[in-house]
Amino acid sequence: MKLVITPRSAKSRKFPITLEFAGSPEEVRVEEVRAAIAKQFPQLYPDRQRLTVDKVALESGKTLSDYGLKDGDSVTFKDLGPQISWRTVFLIEYGGPLLIHPLVYYLPSVFYRETFEHSWMQTVTYWMVMLHFMKREYETVFVHRFSHGTMPFRNVFKNSAHYHLLSGLNLAYWVYGPWNAAGAKLAERSEALVYGCIALYIFGELSNFHTHVTLRNLRPVGTRVRKIPRGYGFDWVSCPNYFFESVSWLAVCILTMSWSAHLFFVVAVGQMYIWAIKKHKGYRKEFSDYPRGRKAMFPFVA
Repeated sequence: MKLVITPRSAKSRKFPITLEFAGSPEEVRVEEVRAAIAKQFPQLYPDRQRLTVDKVALESGKTLSDYGLKDGDSVTFKDLGPQISWRTVFLIEYGGPLLIHPLVYYLPSVFYRETFEHSWMQTVTYWMVMLHFMKREYETVFVHRFSHGTMPFRNVFKNSAHYHLLSGLNLAYWVYGPWNAAGAKLAERSEALVYGCIALYIFGELSNFHTHVTLRNLRPVGTRVRKIPRGYGFDWVSCPNYFFESVSWLAVCILTMSWSAHLFFVVAVGQMYIWAIKKHKGYRKEFSDYPRGRKAMFPFVA
């Protein structure tokens, strides 16, 4: 069969092109079309391609007949630009705070022009942040299975800014400063408050890790299979991983009483809630038997 690849942009110098495949529309798969395009234009590797029919994106694993395509029909092509793997993006994002916090914490003479002894609150906060992002790096390498392999390279700077600036430099500078040092009134915390925050933080982190493992086990290696997640946390909301991460950062907010921690908390929770709503709607649309009583992110609320 023949398939015409037309450009989304009228300025394209490479397209349209006509591809020929040995097989019927019921036999030719989308990934074969991507491979054929990449063979003619090596710089347009499959992850860089977006193919659509009537604004519906073609997905790997499906055949051309799944989209109603017949011999001689057209598919629209868009170049997504240079790509970077989501795994690499996450490593870069979470690596920022892991570099920034030690620098600010251990080099006060550089950032504050003086040396001082850190308070108990500062030390506990430091290890909360470090352990959180070390866990995230571990999960990125050994736990997460990504449904989307890549993203546009240009987006890595925007995505990283959230972590490098808000949970990195801004949080570290204002929490580890001399105004919160040992002996400072602002740094005074009762043992009950500190240990309570530590307990809340551990609960949030371990619960978050548990939900990530649950999501990982839903998808066999090398597949993009989607199933309804069930079990701890998922009986309440569609995205308990976001809820439990919010609990962890709430502990940091209560412990530090810092506006910088509260700012990051509001921005992060707001963004996670937007993602949760999108995933919640996606689950309900994809699975007809999806539990109706579940909320998106906050148990019994929303």
